[in-house]
Order: sequence, then C-alpha cells, then structure tokens
Amino acid sequence: MIRIDGSYGEGGGQILRTAVALSCVTGKEVEIYNIRANRPNPGLAAQHLKGIEAAKLISNAEVEGLKLGSTRVIFRPKTLKGGTFKIDIGTAGSVTLVLQTILPPSIVAEKESTFEITGGTDVAWSPPIDYFRFVTLKALKELGAEMNIVLIKRGYYPKGGGKIEVHVKPSKLTGKEFLKKMDEKIFGISHCQNLPINVAERQAKAAKDWLRKMGLAADIKVERSEGISTGSGITIWSSYKGGSALGEKGKRAEIVGEEAAKEFYREFTSDSVMDSKLADQIMVFAVLANSETRYTTSEITLHQKSNAYVINTFFNDAISINEQKKEIHIRGAKF
Repeated sequence: MIRIDGSYGEGGGQILRTAVALSCVTGKEVEIYNIRANRPNPGLAAQHLKGIEAAKLISNAEVEGLKLGSTRVIFRPKTLKGGTFKIDIGTAGSVTLVLQTILPPSIVAEKESTFEITGGTDVAWSPPIDYFRFVTLKALKELGAEMNIVLIKRGYYPKGGGKIEVHVKPSKLTGKEFLKKMDEKIFGISHCQNLPINVAERQAKAAKDWLRKMGLAADIKVERSEGISTGSGITIWSSYKGGSALGEKGKRAEIVGEEAAKEFYREFTSDSVMDSKLADQIMVFAVLANSETRYTTSEITLHQKSNAYVINTFFNDAISINEQKKEIHIRGAKF
C-alpha cells in the first residue's frame, strides 16, 4: 500500500485528489493520512468527500474513513470500466475539483465515460469552469486527451446549482514540449446570474479598458443567466495562461474586472509557457503519457511541489522541478 502524508507542503485537498486519482489509475491501494492537517478545519470537507465518492463510483473501490472531518482515508480501487455517472456535489462544491479526481482514471478506463456533475462552477479556491474549458482542456487535448466539457448552467456560492456534462474517451497520451505561442489572441467571458446584465458588461468593460492601457486588446463576451444561485465573475485567457475574479456582495463590478485583467496580465507578460496554475494541473495527466513532457511556468509554487510529491511517490521521481529555470520535466509512465 502506498502511503501519502496529507500535511506535506501546502497540505491541502490537491494531495488527496491526486492520490485518489492515481490509485484509480494504477490499481494500487493508497492510504492518505494527516489530511488537510494544516487547515483551520482539518480533515475531509464536503467537496473532498464528494470527490472521493465519485472516484469510488468509477473504480468500484472500497474506502475507509469516508466521512466529514476524517483525517485518514484508505482507498482500494478495483476496475475502471467507464460508463455514465451522475454526481451531485451539493451546494457550491467545485465541479472542477471533482474533475481533477475523475478525469485521469477516465482516460485509462476500459470504455467511454459520461459525467453529469452538479455543484459550483465559479467558486473561490478552485479553477473557474471557463478556465478549465479553455485553458486546462486545451493543454490536455494537445497531450492527446479526447474529452469534451459542456457548461449547462452556472452555480455560485453558497447555493451552487451549476451543471456540466463531460464526455471522456479512453486515450493514449503523448508527452510534449510546450512552447510559447507568439501570436496569442486574448479572449474572455464575463458572466452573471440573477443580476442585471450591466454587472457583466461593467466587468468586461473594466477588464478591456485596463488591458487596453497596457497595449493589449481582448475579446470578452458577456453572458447573463437565471438559476438558483446569484453571482458574477470573469475569466480572461490566452493559450496556456489565464486570470479570473469573482463578484462579491458590495464589490463593484469594475473592481472585479480589473482584478481579472491584472492577474491575467501578470501571467501573460511573463516569459513562461504556462501560468502557475496550469503548470500544476497538467502534471497528473502528463505522467500518464508515453513520453516526456516539458514546460516552463511563471513561478514554482508550493502547490506544484505538493502535487509532484504525490506523483513521485507513485511513479519513482517521474517529475523534476528546476526552480532556477522555472521548468518542470515529467517522465511519462506509459499508460
């Protein structure tokens, strides 16, 4: 059995998600202990619980410690057959964090998988669905992943109610050296739900105006919808980089737009190929490839190091990080 220290590095939920995903992929039993030990409320929160439940569903696993607040989980996977699954996270638990757990095993499953996931699509401390659709998924497809994500409805904190549909075909991934693209167009989506459309329009205008001052032109679409949750947000992206911000009660839409623009600009103007978040998210997929993957990132983060710790525990130092060059090298495990 592989043992993973959940308090390693940044000690957050990513360690748990990666460990469970790779347990499903390899068929190896895993014990994760000290789960989220460094957090104010240690142990499994609701969204972590749902992520493990989803992995249990797709791998017919036996699980010990599957309860709220648990600081130790033992996960024993069986077979990855694929199929059609409905996952309701409840309230505003992040749909993209659940995807981080179930997509890697779905790529190596026996047959195609379809997921209907209900929860939060645009919530704090997780990748917004637009970032995942247009930045993360772009990079995964370039590794050879065959998957599609359809946004049905947005869900914001605290009620959630968002819905996505995901289709994944088993794929043989190929490693890649990612290179910075020279002709990089900038796109974005500014959205709101149960609010006047001018909230999304003001977010978009503020972001475009700020970027224009920096010499950049962005094509930012505006969306408004109705749903059970109320909120707003904006995501801006280009190639392997993105920036986003969420609205809050009492926070002016112009501030939200500028925050997203500034985050995007910091990443876009760096010499790196990927932003620091994508550099982290792509690791677990690249290790499944049949050859090496290499890329530079805007910064080396504790989150990346924690993720690499888990992956290297499963695959014998498959990931090496050069902090001076801000380069990440991943040796594919050939799945």
